[in-house]
Amino acid sequence: MSAIVAFVGRVMMAALFILAGVHKLSAIPATDAYIQSVGMPANLGLPAAIFEIVAGLAIALGIFTRFFAMLLAGFCLVTAVLFHQNFADPMQAANFLKNVALAGGFLILFAQRQMAWSYDTMRERRTADRALRDSELRAVRAEGRLEGARDVRVPTNEV
Repeated sequence: MSAIVAFVGRVMMAALFILAGVHKLSAIPATDAYIQSVGMPANLGLPAAIFEIVAGLAIALGIFTRFFAMLLAGFCLVTAVLFHQNFADPMQAANFLKNVALAGGFLILFAQRQMAWSYDTMRERRTADRALRDSELRAVRAEGRLEGARDVRVPTNEV
């Protein structure tokens, strides 16, 4: 049951970034204007949108989950500080706390070693299976060499 809940939570967190990225893509000039309004350089809308979509899909599919979880945790903290620092506005304060909470969720996701229904878990299983097959093959080869050594007759120097 916990595997299902973890998977659903991972997809829900990812959906927020996928949808935000798609929204940014559909309104690049407005995104650039908002980014510029807080003193950041213009033309960051497109890279931000692409990053959110790619990172969101990676989290949803479980591809390099730990890597993207750390990137998104940092992204959430940076955007909280840069874009939601007006605590007099209750909406900005709520968005600040939302981003901090999301960063915490991504740190928890980073701390998890295995994810149910993820590419990372499938890759780890294949690597472990390959290592087991390789070790079994080495053992079989070593046994073959050992048995072959027993069958070799050592010449004696009898006259």
